[in-house]
Amino acid sequence: MFRTQSKRKESLGQAGSTYLWLLVLFCLIVLIWFWWHAGKTLSRPEAEAPASKTSSSRTNLPRDSTSVRILRRDTNLPALTPRSLAKTNTAKIESLPPTGLPRTTGSVAPSPQRPATNPPTVRSAPNASRSGAASATNVPTASASTTLTERATTAVVTNVAGFPREPRDILEVQVALERLGISSGSLDGVLGSQTRSALRAYQKQLGLTPTGDWDVATRGELRLARPILTTYILTTNDLASLQPLSPSWLGKSRQSTLGYESALELVAERGHASPSLVRRFNSGLDWTNLTAGVEVQIPDACCPPFTTKAAWIEIRLAEKVLEAFDANTNLLLHFPCSIARYVEKRPVGELHVAAIAPNPNYTFNPELFPESPEARTITSRLILPPGPNNPVGIAWIGLDKPGYGMHGTPNPEQVGRTESHGCFRLANWNAELLVKYVYVGLPVRVAP
Repeated sequence: MFRTQSKRKESLGQAGSTYLWLLVLFCLIVLIWFWWHAGKTLSRPEAEAPASKTSSSRTNLPRDSTSVRILRRDTNLPALTPRSLAKTNTAKIESLPPTGLPRTTGSVAPSPQRPATNPPTVRSAPNASRSGAASATNVPTASASTTLTERATTAVVTNVAGFPREPRDILEVQVALERLGISSGSLDGVLGSQTRSALRAYQKQLGLTPTGDWDVATRGELRLARPILTTYILTTNDLASLQPLSPSWLGKSRQSTLGYESALELVAERGHASPSLVRRFNSGLDWTNLTAGVEVQIPDACCPPFTTKAAWIEIRLAEKVLEAFDANTNLLLHFPCSIARYVEKRPVGELHVAAIAPNPNYTFNPELFPESPEARTITSRLILPPGPNNPVGIAWIGLDKPGYGMHGTPNPEQVGRTESHGCFRLANWNAELLVKYVYVGLPVRVAP
C-alpha cells in the first residue's frame, strides 16, 4: 500500500515538472515573437507607413518647399484642385511686389499673349518738324514689354479696405479698363458700343472669348485696385483760365488761348468723363457760381504707368479703334477714334509717324472746309492758338501722308460718333497719353 502511494506521488511530480517546462517554453516563444515583431516594425521605412487622411491630401502638393511652408502656415486656404495645383506649379506662390501693392485674388499667372507675329521694321526718320518730337533711338525692344496683368499689378494703389475687388457695375468696369490703357471713351456708365469694344480688346489679350459682354469669364479676371472716385479741388488758376470760346474761326484766331469754357468742362476732362456723369456725382453744386477750394467728385481714371515705346499702331476703320502694341504683340493702348467722313479720304496701308507736337497751334486752311459759310469768306489761312478747345486738342501726331495725323479734339464725348475730314480724332486725354508711346518713324497700320 505504501509502495503504491509513493509511485503515485512520483508520477505526479514528473507530470508537474513537464507542465512547468511547457509553460516556460510557451512564455519563451511568446517573448521571442514579440521581440521579432517589434524589430520588424522599427526597421520598416517611414515612407511605407500608412498615411492618414491629412497626409494623403498633401501627397499631390507641388514639390516646392516655400509653397509647402506657406500652405502649412495658412489653414484657411481653399482646397487645391488639380487645375489650381497646375497654376501654382507654374507661377509658384509669389510674394507681394516690392512696392507692397495689393495682389489680385489667387496666384498671378502669365497672361496669354497674342499669336507671335513679325512686327513691321521700325525705320529711322528725320527729326520731327515740331517741338517735342521723340528720337528714333527710342525704338522698343522685346525685353521691355509688359502684359495687362503686370500693369494692373504694378499700378499705383492705396491700401483701402475691400480692395482689390471685382467691379460691380458698368462704370466700375470702364474705370478698371481705363486704368489699363483700354479706353471706353468718355466715362458714362453705359454699356455702349465703345465699352463693348474695350471689353473685347481686354478679352482678346487675355485669351478669353471676345464677347464684348461683362461675362463670367471676364469677371474672374478684371479687378479694381482702389475706389473709382477721387476729389478734385478747384484752384484760382483753374477758374482764371476759363474763357468763352468764339463761335467763328476768325474769332478763335484772335484769342490768347483756346482753353476750357467752364469748370464743368475742365473737371470732366480731368476725370475722363462725360459732363452729365460729373453732374450726377455732384448734384449739390451750382456750376454757374463755383469758387476756388470747391471739392468736386470725379472718376479716378489715371493713366497706366508708362512702360515702353510702342512697336506699331493699328487703326481699324470698320471698328473705329486705334491700338498700340509692344514688340511682343502685347496690347499697350486701346482707344476709340473718329475717321474720315468720305471713304476716299480714309488712308489704308502702312503710314509712319512724321511729327509729334504736344499742345500745338492749328493752321486753319479755308480751302479744306468748303461746307463752312465762314470759310468761303476767308481769303487767307488763320493760326489758332493752343488749348484743349483747339481743333486738334492738346496733342498732334503727324503722319507721313500730308495733312493726316492722330490728334485730340475739343469734343471728346463725340469721338467715334462723328466723322472727320481725314484725320484720326481721339479724346484729349488719350491723345496726350499716346504721345508718350510714339516716336518719329513708328509704323501705323491702317486696316479697312
